[in-house]
Amino acid sequence: MDRTEKKALVASLAAVFAETSMVVVTRNKGLTVADVTDLRRKVRAAGANYKVAKNRLATLALDGTQFSGIAPLLTGPTALAWADEPVAVAKVIVEFAKTNDKLELLGGSLGSQVLDVAGIKALAELPSLDTLRAQLVGLISTPATRIASVVQAPAGQLARVFGAYAKTGEAA
Repeated sequence: MDRTEKKALVASLAAVFAETSMVVVTRNKGLTVADVTDLRRKVRAAGANYKVAKNRLATLALDGTQFSGIAPLLTGPTALAWADEPVAVAKVIVEFAKTNDKLELLGGSLGSQVLDVAGIKALAELPSLDTLRAQLVGLISTPATRIASVVQAPAGQLARVFGAYAKTGEAA
């Protein structure tokens, strides 16, 4: 990699760190190409990105960003995963690390808050943003549904009474 390619990589990583809200740092301890491809596919499906970058270049890109606290984690064969939705990337990485012991979770950062392994795992246990939105809509719509059923109940009772009178009138 020549100097211009390195500058371009640092600039692209710095742009990513300026736009994203979550970065997870992992260590690859002998992952096969098939494993990494599977991990990248799962990460991409969650709307996140996964990149193996040179530690020195990633450290240069981190300098001056809100994620500068994760620079000490960048030693050895590391990779970075990032996404705008923090829960999605944490879930994918934690689930993959459970099934493959060659991927080691080192930590990460949610904005300027540096997270250790336990923090990433706790974040992965949270429901996704779509699930939280659905729960919120359910909480908001439940009172409206109850009001509608209470308002409709008297009309339904009147309809049943009129129906009963009509049946007794036909029988007579």
